[in-house]
Amino acid sequence: MSSISLKNIVKRYGSGKSAVPVIHGVNAEIQDGEFIVLVGPSGCGKSTLLRMIAGLEEITGGDLFIGDKRVNSLEPAKRNIAMVFQNYALYPHMSNYENMAYGLKLAKVPADEIRQRVDKAAKILELSHLLERKPRELSGGQRQRVAMGRAIVRQPQVFLFDEPLSNLDAKLRGQTRIEIQKLHAELGITSLFVTHDQVEAMTLAQRMIVMNAGNVEQFGTPEEVYHQPASTFVAGFIGSPPMNLLKNAPGGQAGRILGIRPEHIDLAASGGWQFQVETVELLGAERLLYGKVGGEEVTVRVEEGSAYPRPGETAHIVPREDRLHWFSQETGKRI
Repeated sequence: MSSISLKNIVKRYGSGKSAVPVIHGVNAEIQDGEFIVLVGPSGCGKSTLLRMIAGLEEITGGDLFIGDKRVNSLEPAKRNIAMVFQNYALYPHMSNYENMAYGLKLAKVPADEIRQRVDKAAKILELSHLLERKPRELSGGQRQRVAMGRAIVRQPQVFLFDEPLSNLDAKLRGQTRIEIQKLHAELGITSLFVTHDQVEAMTLAQRMIVMNAGNVEQFGTPEEVYHQPASTFVAGFIGSPPMNLLKNAPGGQAGRILGIRPEHIDLAASGGWQFQVETVELLGAERLLYGKVGGEEVTVRVEEGSAYPRPGETAHIVPREDRLHWFSQETGKRI
């Protein structure tokens, strides 16, 4: 296992005046054994950053260290990392055992050791009874576990996951997230996991890097990112539903944007803000009320069993004073 240090990492495509910058000086210190999630919308640079760490993309500027070794110019095979891809990348003509063992055979690992490593990984991933089958005989979730097993047997110092759950349905994604958490708890290998799904990021990360347009917006624990977002981008991206952001909130302050999460707004008999309800979404244990306050969109979360207004009605809502967030209208940064 190893730490990972990114020091002013830059990526540009092309050269000279026509060069297109996509990563703008990323800095991050990832501790040995941490599980870090890179999260952000499509095109924000998270997969590009992961591929630079893997050695699949050239680093234009800055320094990348794995452990105490600078690896900028080191070939991918010499970085002692293992990568799990979105599309599984399994050989269809090979058995699952052969898929998991293939990299070790190329590295000329003795057959007895290969069998030992594959059997151990298969046991961890509950794949022992499926090793003689072909990938086509497995479900999507089982194929992804084979792909993870292939990474485990290499005994790398770093795991890199590039949106590995994107091809799974919602139920399988939830199950596989739990399996990945158990896997990390057992192996303790430094891991970087890329996703555009903020729910996935919140549930998996020990710490998370929120990216936007090639920049790091915030690097912190899920609790820090959720309860103290560093910018309006983070506040609007993290959370389901996201934080309400009001430029002209009643009683607001000039030059500031008021942020308040839907669960931190209470219904009231009178006073507070007038809330014009437009739609109501029923989600089992809760209700989401969508409407407007002074022309601005607002979402309110109401627990199951509580009385709530219907579409077309006007209600009174009160934001909790100790849960208000303020951001600069000019920069979008937290005040």
